[in-house]
Amino acid sequence: MTAAIPASAPTPNDDHEAGGQVRVLLVDDQLIIVEAVRRMLAGHPDIAFHYVTDPGAAHAAALALQPTVILQDLVMPGADGFQLIAGYRTDEQLRDVPVVVLSTRDEAKLKAHGFAVGANDYLVKLPDQLELVARIRHHSRGYISLRERDAALRSLRASQDELARANLELQKLAALDGLTGIANRRRFDEAIAVEWQRARRQHGQLALLLCDVDRFKNYNDSLGHPAGDLCLKKAAAALTGQLKRPADLAARYGGEEFAILLPDTGLDGALKLAEDCRRYLEQLAMPHPDGAGSVVTMSVGVASASPATGGSIEALVAAADAALYDAKRGGRNRVASQG
Repeated sequence: MTAAIPASAPTPNDDHEAGGQVRVLLVDDQLIIVEAVRRMLAGHPDIAFHYVTDPGAAHAAALALQPTVILQDLVMPGADGFQLIAGYRTDEQLRDVPVVVLSTRDEAKLKAHGFAVGANDYLVKLPDQLELVARIRHHSRGYISLRERDAALRSLRASQDELARANLELQKLAALDGLTGIANRRRFDEAIAVEWQRARRQHGQLALLLCDVDRFKNYNDSLGHPAGDLCLKKAAAALTGQLKRPADLAARYGGEEFAILLPDTGLDGALKLAEDCRRYLEQLAMPHPDGAGSVVTMSVGVASASPATGGSIEALVAAADAALYDAKRGGRNRVASQG
């Protein structure tokens, strides 16, 4: 199939877009050359032929057609074929389209200059039909393969980016408690290990709060699991609402127990934050059928360590847990400390 398109309307047919169709754009002001090339390609249904006789419209025609090869004349009224080729090469949409020069002049300097500005081939017109078709197919095949490879690479990168985003989302979800939305025990264990090592290297302090909702079993048994779940969500929100630094971490430690990890924090700072958390939850005034003051409260155990001077993560956790036990034994709804 051939398609002789007027210079003012270089629009390819839809059926030329599919299946790696070879699309030739001839830029030549001589209609006798246009007709000669058209006849050479007429017997090849896989090659779609288009032409432009106005050199000023060549670049726009190439953008509209997206040819697989451009046959470019060099000498045209009011235009320089070399400049047109250089223009194709500066356009991102055309820079890789093969350009075959068709010239009446068989001079080494012209050929060298043509290649220098971006031409892929140079033919003296009019070439033999077999040679012209072979060169058109050769250059088009390479260009189509390049486009298909680039499309495959873009698709692969898009798939990789999507997979990376999905994996990141899965990692985030794997680190969160499904009920409260804060960090889970796994995330807490990872974080405390990292912060312990960092504090040891930097000779810093690390504080830990263990928080337990008072008489939660009675609350859950009396009001039911939906109410119990809501209570835990509000308790988690109360804790995270008191954290001011990105490095501070609140996590659900297990059941109705929560942990707060405070890097670069001594005992005094940790005690203040613990009291803020305790007070805030109490002020929410969630009714409790068996709580102190008939509202939901929590007890908090606080411990602090300087990893550079010794000790261990296990010892820090044990100290916070012992302090929490002291707070419970002391009447609940209070803060106790060790360390």
